[in-house]
Amino acid sequence: MLQQDEYWMEHALRLAATAEQQGDIPVGAVVVCDGKVVGQGFNASIVQNDPSAHAEMVAIRQAAKTLGNYRLIDCTLYVTLEPCPMCAGLLVHSRIKRLVFGANDLRTGCAGSLLNLVRHSGLNHQLEVTSGVLQAQCSEGLSSFFRRRRAAKKALKQKQS
Repeated sequence: MLQQDEYWMEHALRLAATAEQQGDIPVGAVVVCDGKVVGQGFNASIVQNDPSAHAEMVAIRQAAKTLGNYRLIDCTLYVTLEPCPMCAGLLVHSRIKRLVFGANDLRTGCAGSLLNLVRHSGLNHQLEVTSGVLQAQCSEGLSSFFRRRRAAKKALKQKQS
C-alpha cells in the first residue's frame, strides 16, 4: 500500500509544481478510483481570484463529473497538504473513502492537526486517513515557496523605502 501511496503522491507533487509555475501556492491533488485517475487539480485560488479553487476542490469536482456521481464512495484522494476546513467538509460530503496527505497543516489542517473533521463521530461519514506520505518533499515544496514569497515582499518594501 505504501508504494502505491507514494506513486500517487508523486503525481500530486507534479500537480503542485504546476500550481507554483502558474503563481499559486504549490498544492496538488489527485482522486483515484480502481487504480485510475478520475480527477486531479492544483491550487488556483490566487490565479483565479477564487477562494474555493483549492486543489482538492478542483480534483473532486472533476472526479464527480468523470464518474457521473457526486458520491465518490470507493475513491481515494491524494493531496500534498492536509485539507483545510472547507476541503475536509467537501471530503465528508462527497463520501471519499480514503484520504492520503503529505504535509501536516498546523494552522488550518482538519484531518488531525488542528481539528479532525474527516473523522468526527458526529458526522454521517468518516474517512480512512493516512498522513505523512512523502512528507519531506511535500513540506519542502511549500516552505520554499513561502520563503521566496516573503523574500520578494521584503525586497519590494526595501525598494519602496
